[in-house]
Amino acid sequence: MYKILIVEDDKSLCCKIGERISKWGFDIASIKNFENILEEFANYNPHLVIMDINLPCFDGFHWCKQIRNMSKVPIIFLSSRDSNMDIIMAVNMGGDDFVTKPFSMDVLLAKIQAVLRRTYSYGEDKGQIIECNGAILNINDGSLSYNNEKIELTKNEFKMLHLFMKNKGKIISRERIMRVLWECEYFISENTLTVNVNRLRKKLEDVGLKNFIVTKKSQGYMIP
Repeated sequence: MYKILIVEDDKSLCCKIGERISKWGFDIASIKNFENILEEFANYNPHLVIMDINLPCFDGFHWCKQIRNMSKVPIIFLSSRDSNMDIIMAVNMGGDDFVTKPFSMDVLLAKIQAVLRRTYSYGEDKGQIIECNGAILNINDGSLSYNNEKIELTKNEFKMLHLFMKNKGKIISRERIMRVLWECEYFISENTLTVNVNRLRKKLEDVGLKNFIVTKKSQGYMIP
């Protein structure tokens, strides 16, 4: 089931869009806090976003840019303005389509289905992300985002974070981590794993993620 996130502050229109497209079997969510759209986006992890341009706090172009820093998920813009400049801005910011208000729900639905076909025709989930404690791991490009800052990760750093974030709240043994990193748990120095974990922690602390990964003595590591 495709998940669609509606970013529209007109509650009546938002409900109408949600009711109509949910009849076609889509899972629907709408933004509640327009001051922190990025967190709700990350928690829901949609396959497509319907984004109004005129929003409280920051406009849709701003939030499109923030989303593009972590995800290639398709975005359809909604706007009561139909100037060429708005359309050009929408495309330049990474939008996939543009619908002018007022619009026919049938037209919007057709555009949604067309964008989903183009994006996921080969079964690739281009918007796959994992969120933990405000940090967002992008599975597609192997990067981490926190407080609107993108952090490049090494192959091993990505593997460790992927393992920890998928298992948030669970202790991951050192043996399991070594199997993930080196496909074995033998002939690898215990110190080698410690060095890798400490380097990752330093990189996280540099962007404000202190105590993101904690040590459980004689057991392993975890994200609490």
